[in-house]
Amino acid sequence: MSIRTTVTLDDDVIEGVREKSRSLGKPFRETLNDLLRTGLSAQQRLPDRRSFRVKPQPMGLRPGLSYDDVEALIEYGEGALHG
Repeated sequence: MSIRTTVTLDDDVIEGVREKSRSLGKPFRETLNDLLRTGLSAQQRLPDRRSFRVKPQPMGLRPGLSYDDVEALIEYGEGALHG
């Protein structure tokens, strides 16, 4: 079944379909339908996605540093002139 409808296409889309139909030797309508089918089927196929997992690793703390002395940790990380 097919229906007749009015669609407003941008100039670059019209030219692209015309060029494609000329290169394939097919009518504009058939080329447009084929391109729409291709676009619609591409929308349905989602890429396989692997889940992202973070694997935590124990980092430890350097000797002489303590989480209780935040100033010393910042100084160690950014240098003496961090302020």
